[in-house]
Amino acid sequence: MLRTAADTRTVPSSAPPLWAVVALACAGQFLVVLDVSVVNVALPSMRADLGLSAPGLQWVINAYAIAFAGFMLLGGRAGDLYGRKRMFLVGLALFTLASLAGGLAHEDWQLLAARAVQGLGAAVLAPSTLTIVTSAVPEGAARARAIATWTAVGAGGGAAGGLVGGLLVDGLSWRWVLLINVPVGAVVLAGAGRWLAESRTGDRRRLDLPGALLVTAGLATLAYGIVQTEARGWTSAATLVPLCAGLALTGLFLAVEARTREPLMPLKLFRVRAVSSANAALFLCGSAMFCMWFFMTLYLQNVLGYSPLDAGLALVPSSLAVVLGSKLAPRLMRVTGARNVAVLGVLVAAAGFGWQSGMTADGPYLTAVLFPGILMMAGAGLSATPLAALATSGAAPGDAGLVSGLVNTSRTMGGSLGLAVMSTIAAARTAGDGSAQALTAGYALVFRTGAAVLLAGAVVMLLWLPRRPSPN
Repeated sequence: MLRTAADTRTVPSSAPPLWAVVALACAGQFLVVLDVSVVNVALPSMRADLGLSAPGLQWVINAYAIAFAGFMLLGGRAGDLYGRKRMFLVGLALFTLASLAGGLAHEDWQLLAARAVQGLGAAVLAPSTLTIVTSAVPEGAARARAIATWTAVGAGGGAAGGLVGGLLVDGLSWRWVLLINVPVGAVVLAGAGRWLAESRTGDRRRLDLPGALLVTAGLATLAYGIVQTEARGWTSAATLVPLCAGLALTGLFLAVEARTREPLMPLKLFRVRAVSSANAALFLCGSAMFCMWFFMTLYLQNVLGYSPLDAGLALVPSSLAVVLGSKLAPRLMRVTGARNVAVLGVLVAAAGFGWQSGMTADGPYLTAVLFPGILMMAGAGLSATPLAALATSGAAPGDAGLVSGLVNTSRTMGGSLGLAVMSTIAAARTAGDGSAQALTAGYALVFRTGAAVLLAGAVVMLLWLPRRPSPN
């Protein structure tokens, strides 16, 4: 299993407060996840101010997502080899500076470039946040609670994006959805420089440069192909070419890794049942659950007539539910085991998705938004903590950053693919009809599909996940 920081080479220093280490790691994760969703609310204002075209507006989101997904594994391995604290600081500094540049942008290309650099910084930062937590906290109940906090904060960041974005855009301007990262990032950087201890693997392996280039190009190209589906469809050359190229590059990466002496990703990791099964489950769950916020926001605004700020406020109880589920998970894990809690969470979420699929064009808030939303997100919180714990439990300390990057990659790629597929499903159902009834029918079909995916995921988890983490 992943061991404590004592198992890795650490720069001597006085022991930092454990709460400070966890808080700093969680703050970094919060910023990364928040920025995936907070920009959505600001898109109309960005378009009006900078004269962005419709494709350019889409690339405000895509530039971040592609860089984030493409560099995640490389960021995780860099933390193992060059130091988790160092990569945390480098990633956060890059993310903060890019946020400043994006907030001050006066041309569309400046904003898009800043968003891409933000995604790169996030890809370096995100794997280190989980590795710092698992390295600092001893194996057992304390680590489960720390991972639950990390999961809750990350999920809360995604959930809070609409509300935070609405408040900033309405109260200040679109620029502040990016500029707000600057003071927060500076505070976290100062705290990390003081309290985080450096740790890395005990050997002196070099970075597998061919593998790094191939996996980064493969994942980035796959992510590009996925985001093209929304505008171009699944059968266009603009979609199929990058998807096939991404798959080919990923296959070539695996072939290179099987032959190189010091691989970026040791393929033996996938022979560890906890790592392979938990990442597969994270991919499946992410493909369904990531869509919830997107389609609930569309339903609230396009069908029920909520303003962006009102829509964000309407989803606050769901945000609290995912935090509550994440914090409840460690207690249930001690009683029933990680696998059973993960399955329970997915079933609870599936029930919420099923309920939500009965939405109507004039649905009341309590039964059309509040209660199904709470079920969906409470289930997401319950499942995410044990899956993250299982995914990180089966790796050696030297692969901790890589496995953390793999966890984030599985969720990100699953969410991106799921959103692309679900958007296609909704568009096919509405067939260009923009009426409230047609939109509702499309959104309802998305939630029915999500419920089916989650039920299939629960079966996979029951059959494949280990009952309990196995010693490494």
